Amino acid sequence: MSLHDFFLLLVAGFAAGGMNALAGGGTFFSFPALLAAGLPPVTANATNAVALWPASLAASWAAREQLRPLGRYVVPLVLLSLLGGLGGGLLLLAGGDETFRRLIPWLLMAATLLFATSPWLSRLINRGLQAGNLPPHGIGSSLSHTLVAIYGGYFGAGMGILQLAAFSIEGHPLLRANALKNLLSSTIYSVAVVTFVAAGRVSWGELAVLLGAASCGGYCGGALARKLPTQWLRWLVIAVGTGMTAYYFAIT
Repeated sequence: MSLHDFFLLLVAGFAAGGMNALAGGGTFFSFPALLAAGLPPVTANATNAVALWPASLAASWAAREQLRPLGRYVVPLVLLSLLGGLGGGLLLLAGGDETFRRLIPWLLMAATLLFATSPWLSRLINRGLQAGNLPPHGIGSSLSHTLVAIYGGYFGAGMGILQLAAFSIEGHPLLRANALKNLLSSTIYSVAVVTFVAAGRVSWGELAVLLGAASCGGYCGGALARKLPTQWLRWLVIAVGTGMTAYYFAIT
């Protein structure tokens, strides 16, 4: 790793951690930086997934009080997430760098659109049921959660928004939907991380720099969360996502 790449990952990791704490969308900073540092696309995505993993575990642990009353209801969802995350990770590895390279601009565009429309999706979520029985695990809901898990194991950016939308459509209230989202995200990231590490597709040097910088950025972002206009930050993430999408369409 050159000194230039070190500082690039340092800045990108700090920005990613800060943006995730403030408005979300940190992947738009960390993933392109890993590519710019010279990592192959699959290795860059795998390294980015491992970097996001600790935060997903922390979010899942923080939601344990909302999850505990659900009991065995979460078991089928966790199993689908395990299978889907594994399938997405294996699909990424099987497709190889060239296939993933061609898909990068499309995946970034999809993630940017998801992030940009998240306020509308939040309004949809808030119209969900605030009380009542747990919705059953139907074929349609099981299929949707499996597809989201496959997407999460393959790329992951915007996965949480997709999960919140799916749970809202099923009728879960916001607090429960967010807790379930955190649980399933950590499950998907966990199995994907194990898959990528076992396949030897994680670049540990770049990961160490990214994790350290992201932790500092997350701390600073959390401290600034009440002082900066979130809408400005959202527009910054959308602008970066749009710019990265256009750039990778141009070079692909």
